[in-house]
Amino acid sequence: MHDTATSTDSGNGTGSTHPVIVVGSGPTGLLLAGDLAAAGVPVTLLERRPHKISNLSRAFGVHARTLEQLDARGLADDLLATGSTITRLRLFRRLSLDLSTLPSRFPFLLITPQYEVERLLERRARELGVEFLFENEVVGLRQDDSGIDVDVRGPDGAVVTRRAAYVVGADGHRSAVRQAVAQPFPGVSVIKSLLLADVRLAERPESVLTVNGAGDAFAMIASFGDGWYRVMGWNRRHEVPDDAPLDLDEVREVARRALGTDYGMHDARWLSRFHSDERQVPEYRVGRVFLAGDAAHVHSPAGGQGMNTGLQDAANLSWKLAAVVKGLAPDSLLDTYQSERHPVGKAVLRSSGGLVRLARAQNPALRAVRALVSAVVNAARPVQAKALAQVTGIGYRYPAPRGSHRLAGTRVPDVALDSGRRLYEALRGGRFVLITPRSGQVPYEGRGDREDLPVVEHWASDRRTTVLVRPDGYVAWAADDADAAAIERALTLRYA
Repeated sequence: MHDTATSTDSGNGTGSTHPVIVVGSGPTGLLLAGDLAAAGVPVTLLERRPHKISNLSRAFGVHARTLEQLDARGLADDLLATGSTITRLRLFRRLSLDLSTLPSRFPFLLITPQYEVERLLERRARELGVEFLFENEVVGLRQDDSGIDVDVRGPDGAVVTRRAAYVVGADGHRSAVRQAVAQPFPGVSVIKSLLLADVRLAERPESVLTVNGAGDAFAMIASFGDGWYRVMGWNRRHEVPDDAPLDLDEVREVARRALGTDYGMHDARWLSRFHSDERQVPEYRVGRVFLAGDAAHVHSPAGGQGMNTGLQDAANLSWKLAAVVKGLAPDSLLDTYQSERHPVGKAVLRSSGGLVRLARAQNPALRAVRALVSAVVNAARPVQAKALAQVTGIGYRYPAPRGSHRLAGTRVPDVALDSGRRLYEALRGGRFVLITPRSGQVPYEGRGDREDLPVVEHWASDRRTTVLVRPDGYVAWAADDADAAAIERALTLRYA
């Protein structure tokens, strides 16, 4: 194991040694830093911007799988209080997904601005002792066998070198960490000119989320629940650079063309243009450096999967990083971050890109494909269920060794336990949870409440399967009618 616990200062411009430095205070970085601190791992979070939770962030939807991850941290109910939910997601005119059928405690899409997610995650991180350093910009890093030197420019312009065992770049699509490790970011621009605005409306839309496209225009209006509305749209016939001037009249025009009305938009507090790319790094891990969220992948806003995918990256990486730093697991466990999350990022690029291309379809052949896709998804329950599982994140499973139980690598729903708790309440300690039949014998009973041992729970039902659940809510191992020896072997191999 690496020596990561000692704090030093050499007096020559080199700052303290930290087990982990997280770069970027968006949702991905905040969740990851909070998880590490909750596990007892000292962590420093660097952010180049001044301290301010912006109300101008783009994301506004929180999907079921992300809410489950937040529930495992005791945050989901607080976040639900900040927004409104919808049970039907319209992806384009004829295609809608019925979220109420999701096998989840959260069978809906929560409409709430990203800044509410950040506010809760920052509060948690601070309460757990994360060290925040704002106006600190990463300007370089160098790795060796025992750690990383991170060059950080502070608010006074001076550069200090901080030593860490591991660094996580969660610093967005222009990631300085990604550039420092020379990771390419291949991809293309999907939509060259999108517009965004936060406005007030004279007329209230019928739904919390209003989406439609007509001809060359597309628009979406989402309610923040406080009198402000987020508008996003594009006009195929007016694609201009991101820095081109934008006024409210143009936003109104796009809304009228796509939705038939602009709902009396007025008092814009924010107007902006941006372009939508599809990009993904080939490697999420480069030695002791990890990339997560927009630093690792960006894609079209179709389906609202961006922030959600980043948060699930963090949930996957955090428990592994904590286990390695604390000496509970070998460094090789961290390689599974690449093998598990890179395919998910790739799948999100494909699905969101496909949706936006169908939504923008102009030629008769593509329009025919769109009509066919809509008809099939709307009519066939298995197809709709698969589409729902992918968009909401609950359907992804991770690779499992050959010969594993059929449940290995799958997400575990929030099942009821014999103790009266729900599974995601039992996961709030950040440990593995072993669920056994009511009469099951656990081989380490009497050894105390050690953090290297799972929390033991029993099914509330008469189910006979024994399941070892990872801290991120996925099955590490399962067996039918397992005996004590099989459970002992599973515990020994759980970090393999």
